[in-house]
Amino acid sequence: MLSLYRNAFGGLSRQVWLLALVMLINRSGTMVVAFLTLYLTQKLHFSITEAGFVMGIYGIGSICGTFMGGRLTDKVGYYPVQFWSLLLGGIVFLILVHVENYFVFCGSVFFLSALGEAYRPANTASIADFSTPETFTRSVSLIRLAINIGWSIGPAIGGFLASRDYTLLFWADGITNVGAAILVFSFLRTARRKKAAKKADAHEISQKDSVYSDRPYLIFLVLTTLYAMAFFQLFTIGPLFYKQVCKLSEMQIGYILGINGLIVAFVEMILIYKIEGKFEKLYLISLGAGLVVINYVVFLLSHDYMWLIVGIIFATFSEIFAMPFMNAFSIERSKPHNRGQYSGLHSMTWSIAQVSAPLIGTQTIAFLGFDTLWFVLGSFGLISSLGFIWMKRLL
Repeated sequence: MLSLYRNAFGGLSRQVWLLALVMLINRSGTMVVAFLTLYLTQKLHFSITEAGFVMGIYGIGSICGTFMGGRLTDKVGYYPVQFWSLLLGGIVFLILVHVENYFVFCGSVFFLSALGEAYRPANTASIADFSTPETFTRSVSLIRLAINIGWSIGPAIGGFLASRDYTLLFWADGITNVGAAILVFSFLRTARRKKAAKKADAHEISQKDSVYSDRPYLIFLVLTTLYAMAFFQLFTIGPLFYKQVCKLSEMQIGYILGINGLIVAFVEMILIYKIEGKFEKLYLISLGAGLVVINYVVFLLSHDYMWLIVGIIFATFSEIFAMPFMNAFSIERSKPHNRGQYSGLHSMTWSIAQVSAPLIGTQTIAFLGFDTLWFVLGSFGLISSLGFIWMKRLL
């Protein structure tokens, strides 16, 4: 077992491990977003409607940020985009703690979200640059592992800080962002590609090289969005379903959601190591998209606690099979000089899903009930699964 773990994590470059460390620090400090609605209503005394509007602006900012981040990565390179995204984002956090005017807060949140999400396509492009084709998917999985650990640490620390003073959240986020920027400056600045080599790739992207002329990739983005909308509902609407319909306690809900993080942490890297290169990526993505459907079938047929655990296990393996290979497929379709554009649009599909999923979920529940929502989401997963198989045959 130890040898298997050593092999699964071995062969990755020092820069990829550094990127994982930066991501771990960055995501561990992502506390404000988790408690933003409470901060707006409890501390600043905004109405629930106003708080919801602020969260909507945050989502719009994330979509714009991923798009612009991808464009900038192609123009100036991934190093400056990552560095300035982290540094300026940290500074905005430290400024935002002093903002109490509603309209200024809305504008600041948009700017903050756009800066934060600009980091994602630049990060993906840098992973590709510091990996070989054989290690790229495992490199992505390592970054995902850092994100999962960071998301586990962040809310726990955030809850501790928020119980004492909400403003501490902004200071913690700001300081961790600046700290991550210093790491990028210290280590990635010298590891980036030489300027002469960069210039050779940096020619103007022609119409032929544009991501918008790659029709199979645009189909891939639509299918990815459908899958992402189905998957994100597990963590936005799922807890509400567990509480209201299944009558689970908060502790039981926490256990179910915790299973997801544990399986990803202990299984994903080994599984990727064993299957990478042995199967077509689109078939693995299709398998992943299909597995999420099983969770919604469980939701429709049973509210028993043990069956709900079975459902989340299938959903977790859905994530493990689909997401790393989606990133790998996106990079394989791109070229060095348009990689940021491809990564940006791929990241944007997830931002769109994050914004639209709660809206679709809550409105469907309000008018048609939970069962209808599970049927719709299961259909999304099934359509995307079949669509990826069709894409493979098309290509």
